[in-house]
Amino acid sequence: MIGFGLRLAVAGGREALTRLAVIAAAVAVGSGLLLTTLAGVNAVNAQLTRSASVYPSASTGGDVDPLWWSTREDYFHGKQIIRIDVAASGQSAPTPVGIPATPGPGEYYASPALRELLAAQPADQLGDRYPGRDLGTVGPAALTSPDTLLVIMGGTQDEVAGLPLARQVTSVGDTPAIPETTVNLILGVIAGGLLFPVLIFIGTATRLSAARREQRFAAMRLVGATPKQISMVAAVEATAAAVAGTALGFVLFYALRGPMADIPFTGMPFFPSDMSLGVMDVLLVALGVPAGAAVAAQVSLRRVRISPLGVTRRVTPRAPRAYRLIPILFGVAVLFFAIGYRPESSDGQTAVFLPGLLLIMAGLVLAGPWLTMVGARVMARYAGRPATLIAARRLADNPKAGFRAISGIMVALFVTSVAVGVITTIVANRGPAPIGSTEAGTVSMDFGREAPSVPDALFSELRSTSGVRFAATVRENPDRLSASEPGLIACTDLPSAYGRCADGAGVAEVAMGFIPFRESASPTRVWQTASVPLGDLQRLPVLSIVVGTDGSAAAVERSRTVLEAAFPTFRVAPNVPGDFESSFANTLRGWEQLANVIIIASLALAGCSLAVSVIGGLTERRRPFSLLRLSGAPVQVLRRVVALESAVPMLAVAAVAIGMGLLAAHLFLRAQMDYTLIVPEPRFYVIVVVGLATCLGVIASTLPLLERITGPETARSE
Repeated sequence: MIGFGLRLAVAGGREALTRLAVIAAAVAVGSGLLLTTLAGVNAVNAQLTRSASVYPSASTGGDVDPLWWSTREDYFHGKQIIRIDVAASGQSAPTPVGIPATPGPGEYYASPALRELLAAQPADQLGDRYPGRDLGTVGPAALTSPDTLLVIMGGTQDEVAGLPLARQVTSVGDTPAIPETTVNLILGVIAGGLLFPVLIFIGTATRLSAARREQRFAAMRLVGATPKQISMVAAVEATAAAVAGTALGFVLFYALRGPMADIPFTGMPFFPSDMSLGVMDVLLVALGVPAGAAVAAQVSLRRVRISPLGVTRRVTPRAPRAYRLIPILFGVAVLFFAIGYRPESSDGQTAVFLPGLLLIMAGLVLAGPWLTMVGARVMARYAGRPATLIAARRLADNPKAGFRAISGIMVALFVTSVAVGVITTIVANRGPAPIGSTEAGTVSMDFGREAPSVPDALFSELRSTSGVRFAATVRENPDRLSASEPGLIACTDLPSAYGRCADGAGVAEVAMGFIPFRESASPTRVWQTASVPLGDLQRLPVLSIVVGTDGSAAAVERSRTVLEAAFPTFRVAPNVPGDFESSFANTLRGWEQLANVIIIASLALAGCSLAVSVIGGLTERRRPFSLLRLSGAPVQVLRRVVALESAVPMLAVAAVAIGMGLLAAHLFLRAQMDYTLIVPEPRFYVIVVVGLATCLGVIASTLPLLERITGPETARSE
């Protein structure tokens, strides 16, 4: 039967070959996207786990000499620079990943991106922070991305051991810096948001090969073929096209892998080698897609029962029930419960939030057919035109089929709406200082309780630096446990842009950088008077040095470089308000960008799935539509029927998915961070609207086929 099925697949001449080519092309696109998704998951996983080479765990013992290690973070123009100081304690000490040998004192290796930056920037803004001899380039094995800024500095054992958070390690790069469960959770959500639409698209495409075979199967039954043999023939035809399409999908993936790696889906590009496929990934696609095509062909014949006399009987499925809404209600209830009950541990919070989100996600898919049916009945009740009534009746007759092709878009829009809503709100509450604000031009170096001696020459150098407006010291408040602010400053040194002292005061209590936490600088602020006399202020330890600039990037970086050169052993680099927040926000924006990619891809796949479904439906209903045309129905009416059957469920599903996603995001934010949801930026809605419009355009492109296949000759021939 396999050979017979292969001969039948191409026995229909040009029409049969065209059908197989269309199916193979659709499967090629779907399998190519599936391979890209799996490779993208591997690439993101590689980015997250490669940070193990930057933040190794402390370990001692064994026969290996330990390596002294200290990791610090610096910033330049808002970009994070990772600095690693190392010192080998013996010949058997491990070598940092990505370099051929451990650098000695006064030597360093730099990543390619940092080397380019050092060459392009004046030394007084960046290069003077890393004095020594350049030994070469840090290799990709130690870099999360080609854009990573990393320097590995050599030093003596005493120098590195004296750095904050210095530790001895006997192995490097074998312990992920991010817990595996967290990585799997993030990647699982990402993959699920895109894999589901891809699989639906492949299944929809393969079902197209079995949509118009009832007459052939009826003839086969008349000459003695069994239902099992008919199912085998249908499966062979679908599998043949799927095998060809899968092979072409591999070709497309490897041809486009390099350009895809350059796209910063997570905010930074991948290395091409990161976009790799494991053996299981290859087997999953190479075997799973053809097998899925065979199963889809079998499922497509489930509602068709062909008797030996060639009579085809279709059975209307049972209407979905309202109980399908129960998982959604339970999921929302769990998130509401989490607002009043928030576990202290992260594992406990995950145990509450994750089930709630998964319940809503699964509930949306389960409730989709019921929502489609309710929408169709409402549309039928208020239908004012024949096309609307026919489309509504057809959707109400089989809402599962109407929802199937767009179920992927519901999951994708829900996942991305939750992600974008949460990310937008966090960035708005914890993002960087606005460009051009007073605090954006302030550089501060906080010493905590490691108060150093500050030479007067340092202030002379700072004040003579181009773009610097003031340089002041904030000293430790001896009453900091009961005081309103941790630092003290002489009122004569307090810059007017950051407030003023009370009348008659000599010393004021101030924040570390003159800016209270999560507040902005204000010239009208009146700082509380300190109890310390002005004469005793100079004897107190220095808490921080604050440098005010004109806000230009050059002045900020010059000031930062001077401070780093003066205090090279401090763990915390000179800080500009918004440095950490900017890096954190950029990371979140990277995930937001990935969420937007999922939206675009899932909408495109939904449009393709709908197009295939429309073509299959037209081919399947060519005789009824031909009879309607013979009875006087204009082609425009039939086109409206087809368009409404596809567009109405898609738009309704999009609205429900986005609404539920933003609701879930709001409940999560309220329970986890006491934030109120901030509506996503207009670009999110623009992406959704453009994507949906593109889907509608794809559907519209299939409508001209209706007139060609529903002529009078079709009614006569069938």
